[in-house]
Amino acid sequence: MTRDDADAPSSPTGAEPWLRAAGTGTADAPLVLVLGATGYIGGRLVPRLITAGYRVRVLTRSRRRVEGQPWARDVEIVEGDATDDDSIARAMVGVDVVHYLIHSMSAARDYGRIDRGIALSVARHAATENVGRLIYLSGLHPDGVELSAHLASRKEVGDILLASSTPTLVLQAGVVIGAGSASFEMVRHLTEVLPFMPAPRWVMNRIQPIAVRDVLHYLLAATRLDDATNRAFDIGGPDVMRYADMMNRYAAIAGLPRRRILPLPVLTPGLASHWVGLVTPVPRRIARPLVESLLHSCVVKNRDIDQVIAPPPEGLTGYEEAVRWALGRLELDAVETSWQDASVRGAPSDPLPSDPDWAGRPVFTDERHRDTNASTRAVWAVVEQIGGATGWYSASALWAARGLMDRLAGGVGLRRGRRTLRHLRVGDAIDLWRVERVEPGTLLLLRAEMRVPGRAWLELAVEPSEEGCTYRQRAVFFPRGLTGRLYWLAMLPFHGLVFAGMVNRIVALAEREDFREM
Repeated sequence: MTRDDADAPSSPTGAEPWLRAAGTGTADAPLVLVLGATGYIGGRLVPRLITAGYRVRVLTRSRRRVEGQPWARDVEIVEGDATDDDSIARAMVGVDVVHYLIHSMSAARDYGRIDRGIALSVARHAATENVGRLIYLSGLHPDGVELSAHLASRKEVGDILLASSTPTLVLQAGVVIGAGSASFEMVRHLTEVLPFMPAPRWVMNRIQPIAVRDVLHYLLAATRLDDATNRAFDIGGPDVMRYADMMNRYAAIAGLPRRRILPLPVLTPGLASHWVGLVTPVPRRIARPLVESLLHSCVVKNRDIDQVIAPPPEGLTGYEEAVRWALGRLELDAVETSWQDASVRGAPSDPLPSDPDWAGRPVFTDERHRDTNASTRAVWAVVEQIGGATGWYSASALWAARGLMDRLAGGVGLRRGRRTLRHLRVGDAIDLWRVERVEPGTLLLLRAEMRVPGRAWLELAVEPSEEGCTYRQRAVFFPRGLTGRLYWLAMLPFHGLVFAGMVNRIVALAEREDFREM
């Protein structure tokens, strides 16, 4: 049985006759309202609900934002604001299940008051509409201590919903591991940027992270519950560790040296959030609540959830496996086929277009293009001869120096040349590069095999136009750690000479008479 077999409703011949093919819920299928559909969890949950056969309604302040999602045509869109009671009332009509996945911490300083009002409105209208179940994703927290404003607000929302007349399931999760998760992105960027990190004492607190795929497992299974269970449950992955250990395990998987972390008693949450905002792209308004929520150890107190929702058949995802998913380090064919059907593409840990701009691994690019009246065949003829005896069409001395540096560092250098003068195929070596993809007349993608602190590609593309064609060139670099970032910055002065020169020379050669005749 695959994970989605466990998460999907039963077959048409079972207890739920409303289910047809995946993503084609019938008129009598349960209607699920998702509050926070364009958020990190919501954006991954909605297509899985559709695939499972549910009818899905979403409430959004901007219809356009939802219409940009690949699943937009498969949901009912209600435009309105969750802080507006009338909007909640309209969205709740005829609903069977509500997924409450919103939290206002990034929108305003008084997010506690805002979320309290939303929770009261949801509870009231759920009772009016006889909603069958409320499902709220909250934060894992210890008992008997003063909670941070962030966790206290999330607990208050859960308490309000549990006190309502509608059966409510509150799932309390800790650090969610997946590309785009704010907590994971904070770990990612801190670890990659800082080989040595002065940190607050909370880095020695114990935490229990959970993979985003397992969070979705519980949310999907909760959608199917038809009893009157009304309580909060802790959910977490199989690994309990210190925050510092979580960073160093990430470093090992990402191919980085072990990070030295020095706990400092004087680093307050405010100062720590400033530090996080300075060295990572996570906005301070989000970093501070996350930092404050780490002031206490947060581990699962019990596994009572197993009596209501069974763990995934293959078991909960370990931290290191979850990080590998988030970094794309697992083979694509290892992903369950149920994650890649017509409605759900890619693993839940993959980044989505709806994720915040600061989410995901850092990537540096140098993009250039130039229009020409030369034919696509002429430009391609120049592109296809690049490297080897032909050279790289610009700054030959710089290319030679780069090749020498690579040889001295134990790399391949420029000696390899290329297999033939004109024709390329996937797998061919071209000096410091390897042909990773070639579409004759259109695209050449080269992967760097030189010694660099990261991974690099060079993309050369030709696009036809009304007056000839456009030559496009893009260098892409995924840095590894702080060294990778510094390497890219050090190379910036040379990019203007090397890459601009390549664009100009390639187009100039293509416009010559001998190439025009090709």
